[in-house]
Amino acid sequence: MKKLLLLIAVVAMCLPQSEACTSILVGKKASVDGSVMCTYNIDAWGAMHNMPRFEAGTHPAGTMREIYDRDTRVYHGRIPEAPVTYLVNGHINEWQVSIGESTFDGREELVDSTGIIDYGSLMLLGLQRSRTAREAIEVMTSLVEKYGFESSGESFTVCDPNEAWVLEMIGCGPGSKSVVWIAVRVPDNAVMAHANQSRIRRVNLKDTANVKISKNCISFARQRGYFKGKDSEFSFCDAYNPPTFGGRRLGDTRVWSIYRRLTTGMDRYIPYVEGIKPMSEVEPLPMWIIPDKPLSVNTVIECLRDHLEDTPFTFNDEDDPGAGIYDSPFRPQPLRYDADGTTMFNERAVSTAHTAFTFVSQLRSFMPREVGGVIWWGSDDSGMVAYTPVYCCANRVPHCYNVPEADAFHFSDKSAYWVCNWVSNMVYPRWSLLYPELQKVRDTLQASYFANQAEIEQRVLDLLKTDRNSAIKLLSDYGDQVGEQMVTRWREMAYHMIVKYNDGVVREEDENGNYKRNSSGYRPRLTRPGMSPKARRQIHRSTGKRFEVPPTDNLDTSYM
Repeated sequence: MKKLLLLIAVVAMCLPQSEACTSILVGKKASVDGSVMCTYNIDAWGAMHNMPRFEAGTHPAGTMREIYDRDTRVYHGRIPEAPVTYLVNGHINEWQVSIGESTFDGREELVDSTGIIDYGSLMLLGLQRSRTAREAIEVMTSLVEKYGFESSGESFTVCDPNEAWVLEMIGCGPGSKSVVWIAVRVPDNAVMAHANQSRIRRVNLKDTANVKISKNCISFARQRGYFKGKDSEFSFCDAYNPPTFGGRRLGDTRVWSIYRRLTTGMDRYIPYVEGIKPMSEVEPLPMWIIPDKPLSVNTVIECLRDHLEDTPFTFNDEDDPGAGIYDSPFRPQPLRYDADGTTMFNERAVSTAHTAFTFVSQLRSFMPREVGGVIWWGSDDSGMVAYTPVYCCANRVPHCYNVPEADAFHFSDKSAYWVCNWVSNMVYPRWSLLYPELQKVRDTLQASYFANQAEIEQRVLDLLKTDRNSAIKLLSDYGDQVGEQMVTRWREMAYHMIVKYNDGVVREEDENGNYKRNSSGYRPRLTRPGMSPKARRQIHRSTGKRFEVPPTDNLDTSYM
């Protein structure tokens, strides 16, 4: 046990502290309807991002593009603007190209702070300049090879209606203005996830139709002593982001928990994701899995809502007091903390409180692009929101996702980010009491959006035959409508919760949702549910007889 605690204390110092995101890619033969899907949870402490939108445009020769860091807004420099740029709504463009990411940090000595392009700007540049995933990879890698990559190691999901790719890259050191990178196509019948740990290991480098790699990727690894062996034995992960305790336990555990929802036999990888045994004694996770059955958008969303339930890493272990008196599947940040001179850590689930926004892109080659590409968007923790649809060719993004007066320092009850966070932050501390109420509202709204999708899209398809502008307007109006409906319902939920659960009691309701009153009608009828059964047992075990009522005393607390 002492050896285990020492190992955790040492390696926890290397736990990732930057943007900590989770992404999933779904090939078109792995989905129920033949769509390619990709996701992005941007988990960033204190960040508040509006839904980005870039109009399509043409630009005269000599036009320059100023690059500001997506997260810090720090100015990095200028690059030439592309002659033609495409419409972008959120993280999907008018050609149904969608891009997400997950930071893996990697070797600190390779970060090049002199690079002009940060990871966030690179995603948006790829979306503005590409009509396919392959073209996006070419655009993104060419830009960083010329202007440098300012960020640490990154895994990018790059998808279109036909293909899903993962692109991993990292710089070549301070002042180098150079990068190494590799891109691999996910098989059409497969699902891949990545979460703050490089995922590309040994691949067939001769399969140039499905694998792309920078000319310097292997030679640079040899030069720096990161790799020895034949080219065919090269693993980008092992060379540039060797799995640590943090990468395995806090990153790949999320991947494992997603995979175990979709296929059987994943228990064999528990020794790997536990992070304790050395790599020589464990079997790493596969890059992708073949799901037992095809995935729907809703299945993918359920994966993004994962809290490590029913796993060895659950937040609700009977002997873990961290869940508190209301069985919370969350822990306060940071992920590591000190206790009596020992460095400890919290588990890390896919669903987390510090998500700024989350999406699932649904990309369909069998439909006109105007209606084929839809990004299901949420502006808070993936487990706490109802995702609403925004179509790739919409003439605006929903107002609730881009309220001008709302930012990280200013609350607005019109902003989806702030209203959703308002409700979430009431629910988190009293999870077992309040979450069922949020879950009911969330799932009812989500089901209605899925149920309405076919009808709305058929109306658009009919309009596209004669009047494209009216079709686009219908899609745009619908996105606004459901976004506003969601925010309105969330505001109502906030007002309801502050009344119903005020001061830790619960006001009783009748079948119509009206509050019951006492006999005089002056005060509400209340219940006092108290703490969860698990918390009661923990307190009893840890305090012994201290709080036991003596058997000879009938303790009456009804008036206290």
